[in-house]
Amino acid sequence: MPVMGIPPCSILRENDVISDSNKVKTGYRVLAMAIEEVRYHVLEQDGRFEIRDYTAHVIAETLVQGRFEQVGNEAFPKLFRYISGDNRSRAKLAMTAPVVQQQAQGNWAVSFIMPATQSLETLPDPEDNKVVLRKVPARRMAAVRYPGFWDKKGYLRYKNELEAWIQAKGLATVGDPIWARYNSPFTPWFLRRNEILVPVEG
Repeated sequence: MPVMGIPPCSILRENDVISDSNKVKTGYRVLAMAIEEVRYHVLEQDGRFEIRDYTAHVIAETLVQGRFEQVGNEAFPKLFRYISGDNRSRAKLAMTAPVVQQQAQGNWAVSFIMPATQSLETLPDPEDNKVVLRKVPARRMAAVRYPGFWDKKGYLRYKNELEAWIQAKGLATVGDPIWARYNSPFTPWFLRRNEILVPVEG
């Protein structure tokens, strides 16, 4: 059964730098990127913090109840089945990054970002009625990037740091925090790319 995260063939390391040639340059070697990432433009960088403008995109989302660290493992198989052909067209869709998680309606919403070439009009309807497609409008986000384990302790630590940075800059938040994970669960914790994103006015 799939485990929460990006498949191991698509690993992006914590210190990867993405160039215009669609390559990933690491301290170990240069290799072709195996996975598409959601598109954004960095407006400002301050250490590990950034202000980004994200383009509009479509997500496949499911709501799950449970503990912070476990809901991803419950949601991932449903979403992975959808992109693997469990849809009305039996179409297979490319895996993208990151996998995102946030609180919604007293539950946790976990979602896959759909390829940029797809839209609500072109995506096949899910067979599983617990998987829904939704368009996310373009928006501005404050972000913090960090390595480490996928646990609530790390999430809360960096969320608090990001919220303090947002407050110090005098920015107004317009949405709830989003937890983004870019790597396979088989990636060593110190090479993982994790992010927390908070929508801000802009």
